[in-house]
Amino acid sequence: MALREYEPDFQISNKDIENLNQKSQEYAQKLSTVLEESQKVIVGQQDVIRKILISVISNGHVLLESVPGLAKTLMVKTMADIFNVEDVRIQFTPDLLPADILGTKIYKNVSGNFVTQKGPIFHNFVLADEINRAPPKVQSALLEAMQERQVSIHGDTYKLPKPFLVLATQNPIENEGTYKLPEAQVDRFALKILIGYPSKEEEVSIIERNSNGGEVSVKSLIQPEEIIDIQKFNESIYADKVITEYIADIVNATRNPKEYELDLASMIEFGASPRASIWLMRAAKANALLNGRGFVIPEDVKEVAHDVLRHRVVLTFEAEANGINTDKIIDFVLEKITTP
Repeated sequence: MALREYEPDFQISNKDIENLNQKSQEYAQKLSTVLEESQKVIVGQQDVIRKILISVISNGHVLLESVPGLAKTLMVKTMADIFNVEDVRIQFTPDLLPADILGTKIYKNVSGNFVTQKGPIFHNFVLADEINRAPPKVQSALLEAMQERQVSIHGDTYKLPKPFLVLATQNPIENEGTYKLPEAQVDRFALKILIGYPSKEEEVSIIERNSNGGEVSVKSLIQPEEIIDIQKFNESIYADKVITEYIADIVNATRNPKEYELDLASMIEFGASPRASIWLMRAAKANALLNGRGFVIPEDVKEVAHDVLRHRVVLTFEAEANGINTDKIIDFVLEKITTP
């Protein structure tokens, strides 16, 4: 990626930057093989898979939104196989209970003791399919586990495995029998990724792959311990104070648009929370790492801005009535805020 006119004002030594760049390039090369390997099973959707990689690197959960049939389950299964981690799919339904996800205690007649039966959440990659079909109590139980990375089962606390990633899905075209996720809970997701339809050429490949009767599998390329190492390294990616202020300006503009000469006050009900700033930085660092860089540039922030902000900006009824969505609001903000 071209660095444009931005010149980082490094507050650390050139040697440290060289080391960060070298390590980033090593990890980037390894992670690029994940993208290539996934294409053995997944047709297209490289941008979506890249965004999932960013969420894995930054250790944040993902909300996937698409119509049915766009290989969300297959994506998660494929990524789990490549990363050699345990995965599980939980189908969310209106009759689901928190214990069905977290687990419970069962009384054993033979021993006369209660034994903990851990739920499906004790996996590395958890696909929460159609999360908006479960009642609020179940949604809260899952989202609390996501935040705390631990669960309580009848008074006993259990840590969740590392790495731990929840990929929740929701269907945007069907509202009957669903429970809308509250904005405060949606904020727990690092990214919200929109999955679109494949192109005609990709559709042809999908038809051919699924009509020849053959099964394709992927190789395990990265171990769970390596994922944890990458996540730790991602925190050390360098970001100028200029980048930090740029992120703060973007988020603040969603709360106080008038200060930035943006005529958006009538369109935004609530601006992005401080979590948005945190995840903009973490995701921008992950994007820099994927590009083989040990430092963040403004383009890294722009590339992840929509995925980080689209579920954190609450629009007014007026904006929605006029066909304005959050992505357009983010476009307005990015155009107005001066790029360093």
